[in-house]
Amino acid sequence: MAIHRTALVTGSAGFIGFHTARALLDAGWRVIGLDAMTDYYDVTLKRDRHAGLETHENFTSVEARLEEPGRLLSLFEEERPDVVVHLAAQAGVRYSIEAPRSYVEANLLGTFELLEAARAFPPAHMLLASTSSAYGANEDMPYRETDRADWQLSFYAATKKANEAMAHSYAHLYRLPVTMFRFFTVYGPWGRPDMALFKFTSAILKGRPIDIYNHGNMRRDFTYIDDLVAGILALIDAVPPQADGRGAVSGVDSLSPVAPWRVVNIGNGDSVPLMRFVEAVEAATGRTAEKNFMEMQAGDVPATWAAADLLEDLTSRRPSTPVEDGVARFVAWYREYYGRRPATD
Repeated sequence: MAIHRTALVTGSAGFIGFHTARALLDAGWRVIGLDAMTDYYDVTLKRDRHAGLETHENFTSVEARLEEPGRLLSLFEEERPDVVVHLAAQAGVRYSIEAPRSYVEANLLGTFELLEAARAFPPAHMLLASTSSAYGANEDMPYRETDRADWQLSFYAATKKANEAMAHSYAHLYRLPVTMFRFFTVYGPWGRPDMALFKFTSAILKGRPIDIYNHGNMRRDFTYIDDLVAGILALIDAVPPQADGRGAVSGVDSLSPVAPWRVVNIGNGDSVPLMRFVEAVEAATGRTAEKNFMEMQAGDVPATWAAADLLEDLTSRRPSTPVEDGVARFVAWYREYYGRRPATD
């Protein structure tokens, strides 16, 4: 276990960033948490997440935008992080259709500023978030890291795939060890209000109908937040990618032949029908949902399914929380949290 090493977590007031920062603090790390507190969704929820982190003596909060020129450079110079976990991004497939410029600024320019800062003050390992949406129109499942991923269906996915390419070029040019991870439908306590589980729970408890896209003919590799964070921390502890294809762990390794760079799926390794997920919410809330069946939304895909073999090869870990258990924990959190403050629609 790393003690008193410094980790920079970007997006630390976000859903995944909050849980990751908290787990690092619990493991003995000093954590610098950077977040812009943007108003894409309820800022109070973000500030409440950060408030929980700020009770820890080894947590330092920095409120700033990634894309602000030179801001990350000065932060790297001052803090010299040993590890960077880059989770800050403009999220959301559907919102990227409405407001694509915000994705250019946060996801492309912000990641560029991060890579430039790392070039000047290199950390021992950089771990950057991508998305299962990067697989795009690929219909071969389960998705493997070595599969072709060239046909992104949303601008959000395009910016995250661009982040992978940007990071690869910096890894090659400047020998920065980079692990990209592709997340698969992450859910759990403190989740985002724009995600399906949050919307379903809120609507069901308020007696409102829930929107179900593609008439329910959807499957997702739902990944519980604790499993995801355990995977991130295990990848931090794993040997970082090595240059020029040295250190490949198996035949399914995505390690670049020309750079210390690889991409790793973090998913449950199971494709769950959407209607089973809805049934889990109904069971946890004790109520039957009124269902509004709709057509598929633009930019969405009917199914996701991660191959988790590379994650297991690298870390000896594999996500395993059943959706019924994870959903019940979310609903319990939702009732408790919004029992203390009014929910926002």
